[in-house]
Amino acid sequence: MEEKGLLIVISGFSGAGKGTLVKALLQKYDNYALSVSMTTRAPRPGERDGVEYFFTDRENFEKAIQQDGLIEYAPYCGNYYGTPRAYVEEQMAAGKNVILEIEIQGALKIKEKFPESLLIFLTPPSADELKRRLEGRGTEAPEVIAKRLARAVEESEGVEAYDYIVINDNLEECVEEVHRLVDAARRVPVRCQDFIKEIREELKGFKEGAK
Repeated sequence: MEEKGLLIVISGFSGAGKGTLVKALLQKYDNYALSVSMTTRAPRPGERDGVEYFFTDRENFEKAIQQDGLIEYAPYCGNYYGTPRAYVEEQMAAGKNVILEIEIQGALKIKEKFPESLLIFLTPPSADELKRRLEGRGTEAPEVIAKRLARAVEESEGVEAYDYIVINDNLEECVEEVHRLVDAARRVPVRCQDFIKEIREELKGFKEGAK
């Protein structure tokens, strides 16, 4: 069976625990890699090139766009942010399942461009729990929380396009469920074309030899 990695997109409502899930997944299993984004913004204190981000200037970023060197990109607050194709393909070729933690519009673009990608939507067990988690952070004003909840209504309109919905009620169980889904998804025939072609050719050889 081929060992090429899978491109995984994880999205979810703000407060669903996406970052915590991804961090736990990376810590527990060694066959995952988190995609490193490219940006034109200046590095913040302590940030390292190639670790938190690939830092570049606007000219080189736009050149990457023209050369189809980005899987997806978007402008935000005067800067560009995007996912470098070469880094993702290199990790996948090495057998790593590459995780992109992006919002729903970007996820749908990924699915259009890469039909074999796996889209997972993370959500708390209820809207009440989502509201409780946002309020429990204690870092945002009520009006900001209200905006995030309003945004969640819009995001819920695109959930049907995802491959799986995962409820994050218990982190450990959530990590295990995501890992099982990824492992199963790698065995779907459409993602095993090289293996299918190889075994088919071998069987044809047996057939020819039997004549």
